[in-house]
Order: sequence, then structure tokens, then C-alpha cells
Amino acid sequence: MTEMRCVLDAQAKLAECPRWDEQTNTLYFVDIDSFELHAFHLDTGDHAKRTFDEEIGCFSLTQNGGFIAAFRSGVYTFADFNAPLIPYWLADYDQKTTRFNDGRCDPKGRFLAGTMYSPKDAFLGGLYQFENGQQLLLDQAAWTSNGLAFSPDHKTMYYSDTPNHIVYQFDYDVETGKATNKRTFIEFPRGNGRPDGAAVDAEGNYWSALYQGQRVVKISPEGDILAEYPVPATYPTMVAFGGKDMKTLFVSTCRGAQTEEELKSFPNAGGIFALDTDTQGQTEFRFAG
Repeated sequence: MTEMRCVLDAQAKLAECPRWDEQTNTLYFVDIDSFELHAFHLDTGDHAKRTFDEEIGCFSLTQNGGFIAAFRSGVYTFADFNAPLIPYWLADYDQKTTRFNDGRCDPKGRFLAGTMYSPKDAFLGGLYQFENGQQLLLDQAAWTSNGLAFSPDHKTMYYSDTPNHIVYQFDYDVETGKATNKRTFIEFPRGNGRPDGAAVDAEGNYWSALYQGQRVVKISPEGDILAEYPVPATYPTMVAFGGKDMKTLFVSTCRGAQTEEELKSFPNAGGIFALDTDTQGQTEFRFAG
């Protein structure tokens, strides 16, 4: 196991949703606060970005080579990196207080995306599921939706509420898309990092980026912390497995929340970091339609 290294000094205000495209060896990610989608090709070093008119919280690749993405105003598809946005579902919540945040596709190709409720005075962050032009609200009991991931057998769904320091588990029926039996998977103590974005490896371990915790933790399916990996940034935001052998852990980070003093210690905050692991990740599911 090597140390965490910066592979792209993106200087992102809020890098999130790293997503590996195994077909092109490209790492995609968003900078939510800059309204940007980025594409970084590891083989060539080419780095492209697209700027939108509003925050893009998360996205997934589609089976036909395009994208589905969750913005503040709703969910949109686009046929390629630069193609026009096509509305899929327009938000029915108050956009002044709520926007989409974390999400990914389930094993059947449904797109799941959660919202965050900025006032944080009520649990109004919801987890939505999108399929065949329809949306379903799976859960509404969070301040900030994060950490969405699925176990290798597809029977367990993970979902975190970052400000409340809790990661939940649900029983997930991949055939029907129903999420039931919500229970606490792990709760982190206050003051040492909050569970943000995550990924599950091929062995079923849950890897969580601890926002304001300066580290990534590897958690067993039973909820035991197996290892911790320091990140050279105070605010890791999400992880994704990728690389040609799917054993590289990519970590997105936040620069906007760093103080001037912290930036002296962590000058690459807002960048994308990578860690070579002994564990293989799961290939990302793609949106079916």
C-alpha cells in the first residue's frame, strides 16, 4: 500500500462524485460550487471541463455512452460531454433550500440521487430513484444525502447523512428497486470527520471519505473499521475505484472550505488524489433509461 498522491491539482472549490469510465480510462468528477463537470484522462493527462448554469451534484454514465446528472433544478440527460441538456425530471422541491448532492446507479441501471437541505433545521433531504422517466422517493430523513453504494451481492444499499455522522444500511431488492429495513451501519463520533461519499469494493468493504477528517476509512460489511488512510486535505469528499486493474482508489477533495493556514499545509486541496490498494473495486453501473 502506497501513500496518497495528487494525480490532478484541480484547485476545485468542491470536487465530488469521482467516477471511473473503464471503457476510456477516464476519471470524471464534478466541482459542485463551480457548476462544472470534469474529465481527466489518466493515460494522456488531458483534462477537460464543462461549465453549467447551476450546481451539478452527481451523475452517472449511461449505457448508450451519455450522461444522466442531478442538478439543483432537477435531473437531465445529455448524449455526450458537450451535448445539450435534456430534462428528465424537474424538481418539485424548494430550490432555494434544496439541491441534489450524491448519487449513482443501482445494478439494474436505475439512477438514484439524494438531496441536501441547506437550512439543516429539518430532515428534508430525500433519496430519489429514477427509471423509465418516472421518479420514486425512497427515503426522506436526512440533512445531506451522501455515501450511496451497493454491496457486491446487490442485496444491501448504503446511504449516509453527513452532518449527523451516520451511515445507514437498507435491504435492497434489485428486481423491484425497493429499499427496506433501514438501520444504522456505523455512527462516527463528533469532531473527527463526517461520512461523505463512498464506494464498496469487490469484497464488500465500505470505503468512506471523512469530510473534515483528513482521511478515508475502510469498513467491513459488519461495520468494523479495518484501516484508515490519511489524505493531504482536510476535506475529502468521495472515493471511487478505478485504474486498469480497478485497484486504484481515487479521492476527491474540497478547497473552498480550507482556511489560509490549512492551505499552507495542504496546497493541493481541491485536487484528486489516488491510493494504490490491494483490493479490487466494482465496475460502476450505468443508467439504463
